[in-house]
Amino acid sequence: MLIGCTVVALAWANSPWSGSYFHFWHADPTFGFGGRLFSQPLHFWINDGLMALFFLLVGLEIKREILIGELASFRKAALPIAAALGGMIVPAGLYVLFNHSGPGASGWGIPMATDIAFALGVLALLGDRVPLSLKVFLAALAIADDIGAVLVIAFFYTEQISWISLGLGGLFFVALIAANRAGARHSFIYAALGVGLWLAFLRSGIHATVAGVLLATTIPARDRAGAESPMLRFEHALVPWNKNVIMPVFGLANAGVVLGAGAARVLADPISLCLICGLVFGKPVGIVLFSWLATRTRIAAMLDGIRWRQIVGVGMLAGIGFTMSLFVANLAFTNAQPLELAKVGILAASVVSGLAGVTVLLRRAKVIA
Repeated sequence: MLIGCTVVALAWANSPWSGSYFHFWHADPTFGFGGRLFSQPLHFWINDGLMALFFLLVGLEIKREILIGELASFRKAALPIAAALGGMIVPAGLYVLFNHSGPGASGWGIPMATDIAFALGVLALLGDRVPLSLKVFLAALAIADDIGAVLVIAFFYTEQISWISLGLGGLFFVALIAANRAGARHSFIYAALGVGLWLAFLRSGIHATVAGVLLATTIPARDRAGAESPMLRFEHALVPWNKNVIMPVFGLANAGVVLGAGAARVLADPISLCLICGLVFGKPVGIVLFSWLATRTRIAAMLDGIRWRQIVGVGMLAGIGFTMSLFVANLAFTNAQPLELAKVGILAASVVSGLAGVTVLLRRAKVIA
């Protein structure tokens, strides 16, 4: 569905009806109360509203992995965390090295991101030709990568901070923690306080999606004996919405780029070129280099059944930035021209990274066979 929506967005944006594409997503639906907060473009409600639910799910996955999953012990978590660190630092460094000034300077955070849905989806298509431990490695890497993305959004891609709204958000967060500590297990309590937290962050200047991750940290992971925990209830409720609505709609709303006859010239622009360089080359280099350093210094151990060639292949798949990179690009660039250049670079890099990763992993599978 995500691929289909991407194709539809590109076709629509480059058709004779391209004007209707941009007009539709920038229409201003009003949700009453008469304030500016409730009269925003449809694009805003998707990127700041629906994506908060996506980050809530990401936060729940992070919490679960820390409590009982691949991040539950230091040695289990060290390798994918080191790999994620390299996959963020090297691409950002390459971007800054070649594009540290001018209109594209603020885009350094874009090539740091990995699209969990696409990367894991492509790996899943290879079936049993890759070991389960490799899928676990990529999942843990992508989760650690998302933690980094959330921190980058919170600290570097914010508007002017409203301390009153931020303080109100802090009160909602404290109320959520208190509800957890008091033993509250009803989902409605956390949903209601979570909406208040989101609205406060929406007005604070810190991107509202951070509220989704903060809410996830407060949702109880355990319940009374025999009952499903609120954390799992939220996860089970959000997964189908995330897969079938939020991600496809986000792709449809953000992937529409006018390519035109000058697509090759656009790809040669410093913004596009640096993003391609960061995602296609920086991601695998950073992931492999930091993984090697972590195992060499005995901070981490290689997971069973994984070989270095497969780490290279996963590093290439991690270069599929797509929805996460598009999301950061919308925060990094407020002007239309650099944003369009960034979108072209992200789409090109994601296609190249996906094809390169599959090629490397399939060659490895044939060697083993």
